[in-house]
Amino acid sequence: MVDDTGTRADRQPVLLLLHGLGATGEVWLPWAPLLESRWAGRWLAPDLAGHGWSPPLPAYSFGALAERVAAALAPGDRLVVLGHSLGGVVGLALAARATGLPVDAVIGLGIKAVWSEAELDKAGELATRPVTWFASRDEAARRYLRVSGLAGLLPPDHPVTEAGLRQVDGRWRLAMDPGAFAVGKPDLPALLAGTDVPVLLARGEHDPMVTDAQLKELGVPVATLPGLGHNAHVEDPAAVLALADPYR
Repeated sequence: MVDDTGTRADRQPVLLLLHGLGATGEVWLPWAPLLESRWAGRWLAPDLAGHGWSPPLPAYSFGALAERVAAALAPGDRLVVLGHSLGGVVGLALAARATGLPVDAVIGLGIKAVWSEAELDKAGELATRPVTWFASRDEAARRYLRVSGLAGLLPPDHPVTEAGLRQVDGRWRLAMDPGAFAVGKPDLPALLAGTDVPVLLARGEHDPMVTDAQLKELGVPVATLPGLGHNAHVEDPAAVLALADPYR
């Protein structure tokens, strides 16, 4: 039986916003007024495991990160996933046909498609480092902005920055578990082959992490956002949200 008595929000897919490595779900906070006017349904912006207030994992993989997100979803929610960088890969893992989740579409923004051995070695080394403690919030905030790629886009005293920090006994650290750096290189061809839902891969025109040519080799639709960089969702929220218009 079809129930037509639900609210408009009940009939719309949930927009699931997934942040990138080092950030938190609060990076989507500035989107709230825009979503209120342009997204009819509900939206969620969780912290990925090992980020923000989400507990760490014993070992990091894209599948394990996706499982943590899936465990927090309400049964029956239809999803449109918009993920940045790491969050985009987690979105593809959520959309795998094997999960059985009702994902309508995935939009991956700024996903790094090609990794060198040196980059992977550096990530592995960062994952083994102990937590760095800072004597002042300002020092920790500046480190957080660099690690999350938000330096120059947000000030140290912004609420998004605050969400990425923790104070313990007068000292400051990043909220992120360093072990998350060990998530590794995504097998994008396999992830794309494992899903039946529409996928759009997008990048800012000036994103140094990935090129148009690298994305087009993956055989799915590609969108380039003029004038924007790796954190296009912070630079121009309206332009990035527009990518989800066909999936409302």
